Amino acid sequence: MDKKSLTAVARQQLKTAATVTSGRSSQTIYGGHANSLRQTVVGLCAGQSLAEHDNQGEATLLVLSGSLTLHSGANEWKGSTGDLLVVPKARHSVQAIDDVAFLLTVAK
Repeated sequence: MDKKSLTAVARQQLKTAATVTSGRSSQTIYGGHANSLRQTVVGLCAGQSLAEHDNQGEATLLVLSGSLTLHSGANEWKGSTGDLLVVPKARHSVQAIDDVAFLLTVAK
């Protein structure tokens, strides 16, 4: 069994994101590209984004701290601490409203 504190990982990813020019940082905490399930904690500084990309399977975003906007086509959904957003099965992007950390879960 492996136990991780999502709060601590989120805090570390935000700290790292603040020190790099891209304003983002991530750490896969479970699974990976060879697995069907992958969970990654992502930290984005305010105003930074993940550019539009395809959905690689079923995916959710659990906002651990801060707030974000998930965009897909003409649709957008705002999420803040504690919100779970289902990622649409279409091209999408994520924009940090303020410093945000979220758990991205993807099952392919």
